[in-house]
This record gives sequence, structure tokens and C-alpha cells, in this order.
Amino acid sequence: MLPPLSTMQTILTESPEIAASILNEGGVVAFPTETVYGLGAAICHPEAIGKIFRAKGRPSDNPLIVHIHDTSALPSVAREIGSDAWKLIEKFFPGPLTLVFRKSPDVPGIVTAGLDTVGVRCPSHPVAHEFLRFACCPVAAPSANISGLPSSTSWEAVRTDLDGKISCILKGGPSDIGLESTIVDCSAEKPILLRTGAITLEQLREIVPEIELASVHDKNEPPKSPGLKYPHYAPSAAIELLLPGDVAGGGPHTAYIGLNAPPPGISTAKTCRDLKEYARELFRFFRQCDDQGIRVIYCELPENRGLGRAIRDRLLRAAGLS
Repeated sequence: MLPPLSTMQTILTESPEIAASILNEGGVVAFPTETVYGLGAAICHPEAIGKIFRAKGRPSDNPLIVHIHDTSALPSVAREIGSDAWKLIEKFFPGPLTLVFRKSPDVPGIVTAGLDTVGVRCPSHPVAHEFLRFACCPVAAPSANISGLPSSTSWEAVRTDLDGKISCILKGGPSDIGLESTIVDCSAEKPILLRTGAITLEQLREIVPEIELASVHDKNEPPKSPGLKYPHYAPSAAIELLLPGDVAGGGPHTAYIGLNAPPPGISTAKTCRDLKEYARELFRFFRQCDDQGIRVIYCELPENRGLGRAIRDRLLRAAGLS
């Protein structure tokens, strides 16, 4: 167990260059991406990567994703990049996709939890793009939240969880997508979808038809990517999952989020126009419910296809059912 961090002053800035200068000196910096906010440290500062685990309370066997400015940095972090991976890179980089490769020797073991593989992503968010351009080397980053809690989709949520525990928060507005990146393992003979996200299985198969869904992860084995082994995304309130037409109890401390009208008697509700809004609002709504002292959140389960598959994944994990 790593020792806790002492309280520090967390700098707030809107300047990617200032935030990168703090990172380049060994600091830990939260930064916006199109998916959720990340919590980054330079991979050339392994001691800073240890600070990420301590700040989040993150288990050390849960690997981090390496973020790069553009594909020219790929050879410095990954090797054995096959033709299927290049097809996905050409279609979806920069964007909300993480690809798992055999790692370069330059990637410290603390980043990959001792595995010989590493997840790599190139964000499309313009502030993240500038921040990574000013960074001295690729940046290892999980989501910028306390481990197990809903991911942060705004700088204010990052400050709630991590103020005084990290060096800097780079302010960049709310995240557009609201769910963590899709993760595809390209380190084996055939690519495998490890985590669903905004880039759907159907979209991936349009580029590489052979992609398969991963089987259920063995909890006794080290995970190849974040989000496979430990509980995630859970607010303080209990999560109750609903199919359309299910009956739910109301009351003064209940909430609802979904695509259809809420059940009667719910005190706080969010009815989303479509799946994109559902994904974008989910973690923000969870945090709002915690702030309001909500005890039960009823969540409508969308269909298990497209973006609905990713939302279902987060809901099942938040409810402790996956």
C-alpha cells in the first residue's frame, strides 16, 4: 500500500501550456477529454505516476492508459502494431478509442501493472490536444475521480474529489461524451473489444469485421485494461435498474434517469432525448443525486446495442451486477 499524499495546493488554470509545465516537472494534472476528465502524469516521471494511484486510492494492479498527442508518438510506447490496428487508427484516431498493444520498453511497469501490454489513446478534445502537445512525453492517465465513484465529466467534479491531492486542474468545459473510451485489445491474433464506449461494436466491425466481444473477465487475473476487475461508477445512492414499463417506488429521496418519462412520485428526474444525452448526463446526474442526498436512483436500461451497450455496461457496474 502506497502512503497517502499530504495536502497540497491544487492550481486551477485554463492554460494547456501552464498545466503541461507542471506535469513536466513531475506534477499530476487533471485535464479534459471528449470522454471524461483524465488524471495525468508523464511516463518519463514514474514517481509522479505513483501519485496518481495514491490520489485516487486506485489499486496498483489496475493499468493506466497512455495518452499521446498524435500517431507519431506510437513507436515510443507500443510495438507490433498490426494491420487491423492501423485500420482502426486511421478511422478513429484522434477520438474516444483506446487500443491495447505490446508495450515499448520505455513504458514503466507501474503504468501497465506489470503487464507486457499497454493501452494507448489519442484524444480529440482541443484542450487535451494542446496539453499533450506541450507535454515532455506521453501521459499516463486514468479518469480523474476517486476510484469506484462516478467518473468526472467537469472540472468542478474533479475538484470535489481531488482538491488538495493533485498538482493542477486544467479547466476545459464539460465532457462531450460522458463515458470512458472504447477499448480494443490489438495485442493478440484477433482484436477483442474489452470495454464498450462511444465508438460502438457495430462501428468497429464496419472497419474490422473480426472484432469479438471479450468474455467475462476472471477477477483473479490482472486486467488488460481499466474497468474490468474492480467496482466502478457507483454513487452513494443505491442503483435500481428498470426496463421500460417496470414499476418503481417513489418518495422524497428517489431519482430517475432514462429515455422515457419517469415513474410517478420520483423527486428528481432526468428524461434524456436520446442515447447520446443519456451517456453525457449519466455520471453528472449520479453526482447531482449524491449532492441532494438521494437514496435510490432508478435507471432505465437501454437496448443492448450501439451506444446503449456502453450505457448498460456502466449501469450494471454501478449497480454491482457486473
